[in-house]
Amino acid sequence: MDPQLSVNDNEFLRQFELQVEGDLAKIEYANQDRKIFLTKLEMSEELKEKGYLEPFIEKVLDLIKEREIRVMPTSPTIARFMRKNRRKYKGMLPVGINI
Repeated sequence: MDPQLSVNDNEFLRQFELQVEGDLAKIEYANQDRKIFLTKLEMSEELKEKGYLEPFIEKVLDLIKEREIRVMPTSPTIARFMRKNRRKYKGMLPVGINI
């Protein structure tokens, strides 16, 4: 697996995209005020089995962190990831929101 994953923010389709091994993984989002709602994650089982899921989510969250936007993880998979890595991502949640 490539440690330097290239994630593209497709603003027109409102999704972060990862093109790897001829497959497309994506995280759909919606912007509202200074928050981004991560609503849906789509990734093939094959890519998940190869270990791309967590690096993809981490790369997307790092991109969002650089933009200084708060995150609302409405996708259960992303919420689980943020809960698992609470120390690193707690500050990205809107005030008063716990996962």
